[in-house]
Amino acid sequence: MYEIAVIGAGPAGGSAALFTAKAGKKTVILDSNKSVTKKAWMENHYGVAEISGPDMVATGIASAKKFGAELNETNVTAIAKTNEGFKIETENGPVEAKYVIIATGMMTDLADASGLKTKPGTEPRVKTIFDVDAAGKTNIDGIWAAGTCAGVSMHTIITAGDGAKVAINVISEINGERYVDHDILKA
Repeated sequence: MYEIAVIGAGPAGGSAALFTAKAGKKTVILDSNKSVTKKAWMENHYGVAEISGPDMVATGIASAKKFGAELNETNVTAIAKTNEGFKIETENGPVEAKYVIIATGMMTDLADASGLKTKPGTEPRVKTIFDVDAAGKTNIDGIWAAGTCAGVSMHTIITAGDGAKVAINVISEINGERYVDHDILKA
């Protein structure tokens, strides 16, 4: 069983998985390889002069893997609560995790199959989003959402930041105290 399953490997999911794996949480990324970011070109992502969407996604996944996250390329079809966490149904078979972070971009099709509440989206071309609180919690305890599917702007810098924010909140809840991850320049 994984401690955290992140559904989606775009900027929000990749960022969330980077933080959870770096914090020592056994993390799996479940990704359909259909991120809209893979069609993007960015010249407005702070700290990066310019980058293609495919390169950004690949770099994000590699960063999460560096700290131990595992990648499972698959489609997720449903999430069900269990006594120990969640059973996540995928086209490659079930995956179990104690916590789930959904970062599926513009797709909220997991809502009906998983009992997650949604509401109308506010961003252009985003019709439906998961109904989350300010921390990223959904109506099901242990399932969180980050990025565009949680109602933030589609800009990669914003979705990546939201993924990090939600991951920090999940890690803090697991640890029972506020989690901070700050590295220092090596001499």
